[in-house]
Amino acid sequence: MDAPTLLDRVRSDGDVLALLDRCTLPPASESVVVAVSGGADSMALLVLAIAAGLEVTAVHVDHGLRPGSHLEAGPVADVAARLGAASVACAASVAAGSNLEARARRARHDALADVAAGRLVLFGHTADDQAETVLGNLVRGAGLPGVAGIRSGPGHPILPLRRSETRALCERLELPVLHDPSNDDPAHRRNRLRHEVLPLLDDVAGRDVVPLLARHASLAGQAVDHLVAEAESAIGDPSSCAALCSAPPVVAALALHDWLRSCSDDRHPPDAAALERVLAVARGERRAAEIGGGFRVERSGGRLTVVPPHLPPTSSDEGGQPE
Repeated sequence: MDAPTLLDRVRSDGDVLALLDRCTLPPASESVVVAVSGGADSMALLVLAIAAGLEVTAVHVDHGLRPGSHLEAGPVADVAARLGAASVACAASVAAGSNLEARARRARHDALADVAAGRLVLFGHTADDQAETVLGNLVRGAGLPGVAGIRSGPGHPILPLRRSETRALCERLELPVLHDPSNDDPAHRRNRLRHEVLPLLDDVAGRDVVPLLARHASLAGQAVDHLVAEAESAIGDPSSCAALCSAPPVVAALALHDWLRSCSDDRHPPDAAALERVLAVARGERRAAEIGGGFRVERSGGRLTVVPPHLPPTSSDEGGQPE
């Protein structure tokens, strides 16, 4: 009798089915793209997407930031083939500038969007990633949207799972798991949060704080959704100074948050201090304000404009002091 294939094992594994019950994967037969770096989280997501009956294309994106990183697509393609899924390997050049993590994320998302061509892209973020994101946003002053963390939904179907569970799944199925050495580099804030801050918080609290932070993110997300709906109704156009000034400050800040994020090159959300500076521009207290990454917001004719780094300041006949 032939040994069971990897696909056979996935379909008959009771632990896989138990994990599926906690995920938010799309309906069976839907065509999706799964972002697979080769780490345990994304490999587990690939397995779970196949077990859920989805039509999967696994996509590995190489940023070219480490020697030999282009070779990491091979194990991903092999596992995808064993599971009966298609696979694509693509390169994404990272633009020059500050905040390497944000620039690499933007390059990856752009590459995935090109391959997806309108299909839903699934990412393998877990509850542990959520906890790290919430803490990271807190320490950079991201405000209420930041502490809502990674928003739950079909694009993040394994957000309820723990990193220990994805690793255990890969070990049980004997899947090759790649280790990115940059995940150990203390130069990156997320790594210090993962390896230093969260263990210390566990010790101080006398319990595992990841579920607490994940729950906090969920509650904050519900509040943000409510206020964003209110902002859309009350403000409409977030570039209108009059509309911003007539709304409650928390509502105006949320309207600006999404607008400024959509205008930036890396889609990185502005922090709370940047939002306060922009609201000062809307009130006529300043002519312009820096919002990060070299971008600035200017006021002219009662409207706000986002100006990219390579353009000089525009002239304005309105009052206020420059930032």
